[in-house]
Amino acid sequence: MSARNSQANKAAARERLRQERERQAKRDKVRRQLIVAGSTVAVLALAGGIGYAVVQATKPGAWEAAKDKELVKPANSEGDKGTTIKIGSGKSVVDVYEDLRCPACAAFEQSTGETIKKAAGDDKITLKVHLGDIIDGNLGGSGSKNAISALGAALNVSTDAFLEYHSQLYSAKHHPAETADEFAEDSYLLDVAKDVDALKGNASFKDAVEKGTYDKWALEMIDDFKNSEIRGTPTIRIDGKDVDQRALPAELKKLGVG
Repeated sequence: MSARNSQANKAAARERLRQERERQAKRDKVRRQLIVAGSTVAVLALAGGIGYAVVQATKPGAWEAAKDKELVKPANSEGDKGTTIKIGSGKSVVDVYEDLRCPACAAFEQSTGETIKKAAGDDKITLKVHLGDIIDGNLGGSGSKNAISALGAALNVSTDAFLEYHSQLYSAKHHPAETADEFAEDSYLLDVAKDVDALKGNASFKDAVEKGTYDKWALEMIDDFKNSEIRGTPTIRIDGKDVDQRALPAELKKLGVG
């Protein structure tokens, strides 16, 4: 091999090496760009995830948000905020304070509630119903509040629909265990309503329950309940005086009830 050919071969080898180095440099540059881009996407995704988590954590719950809703008072309610539910026009006033999740209230309604409601319907007494959420506060959940809201939707239909629905919610058939927050589910409340003729298939009632039309009203009812300084449920007051459950039948008889 001549010296000239040897030098040419070496020059060609050096050129091939230079070209390979350039190609490798380009590949390394692209790789670095992809890594940077991937890291940026990951950071943005993480930031977005954190942002979403913060929004969700600070987003008010449905009942917290209900405080800022416009108050919608059901038809057939009385008072500035519609928190007076009055049945009948008898001289003596019987105030009943209850929590819809309360098992003792369910027992009371199943044993005595219908007698009192009938007396109010016959105008022998004036019945006033007050509803609170003691169990929601003690055990957690929102069933007491949600059931009050649904009763508001029933009251908007008629006082009879309210009374019948109230009875069904407390019935042995439908009243859940105290620890089971089934009233928090609109679907459960609507299922109970199927046993009330005025509410079964009632589109307006269903819409009000599902949209929470009377959620703000339910909170006003609860505030009114708390202002009554009730220690437990059920509490029965006749003409402003608390009546012991054991003495209630005798007290009602004095009013011509029972």
